[in-house]
Amino acid sequence: MATPTLKQLQFLVAIDETAHFRRAAERVGVTQPSLSAQIQNLELALGVALVERGRGGVRLTQVGREVVTRARGILDDVQSLVDFAGAARDGVVGTIRLGAKATLGPYLLPHVVGALHARHPDLRIYIREDAPRVLEQDLARGEHDVILTQLPVTGADYTTARLFREPLMLALPADHHLISRDNLRPEDLAGEQVLSLSPAYHLHDQITAICQQTGALLARDYEGTSLDALRQMVGMGMGITFLPALYVSSEIEGRGAEVVVRRLKGVRMMRSVGMVWRRRAGRDAAYLQIADVIRDVVRKSWPELTLES
Repeated sequence: MATPTLKQLQFLVAIDETAHFRRAAERVGVTQPSLSAQIQNLELALGVALVERGRGGVRLTQVGREVVTRARGILDDVQSLVDFAGAARDGVVGTIRLGAKATLGPYLLPHVVGALHARHPDLRIYIREDAPRVLEQDLARGEHDVILTQLPVTGADYTTARLFREPLMLALPADHHLISRDNLRPEDLAGEQVLSLSPAYHLHDQITAICQQTGALLARDYEGTSLDALRQMVGMGMGITFLPALYVSSEIEGRGAEVVVRRLKGVRMMRSVGMVWRRRAGRDAAYLQIADVIRDVVRKSWPELTLES
């Protein structure tokens, strides 16, 4: 029996991800006939049908879905071997695919990339932003090498490097009646309309918990798609919300008066931020060095954040 090749496994994964022979061929850099022939050779080698071909498009058979899951694990292990050898030889080099929360990356990473390049000039980072639940799914699928996200991220297959804890700030319209109070306390929020992001974001869970604790009312008819959207809705007087300190520092402080931020007395509302990667990725040393750079940037730029290690 012929042995499947790594290239054939890569082709099968590409078909699973694109559901299309031409797009799969473009992704792996071969012609469509070449890719099709290699898939047929893989099916012959394994003695099973892996791909259903028809007018409705391309999809994997039941056996094909099981094989592609195992193929991803094999390819991941091979890449881990290459990455481990490269990191052991050269340190923090090569290309890393970084997934970042859309509510975090734009406000942190612009300050980090310069420091990373200065300390590790041979490192290249491709950054893609998304909602945290999507980031975790893509990390498991191997589409990201590491993600920058809110913790916790659970799973025995992951390694986590804690970076910092970030306060959540109360954001109010500039003409809100609570603005005049010097010491805002949780009980002052009772009955207030609170805006939130969608449940795809960890911030939604935190805001929901705050509403339950304070007697505030979570707005069910509107869920923001971004922190900017929340800020704009607050500025229009549609409610109040909670915004992370990095966003406040970047987008609110010193930028006009339609939204005012306050701290609640007697309660510490925080989100914990860290880096997460697959345990068997083989680049722990490199990722830990990157985590150190991020902590250094945070220490120098945002003293209000609490560093973790």
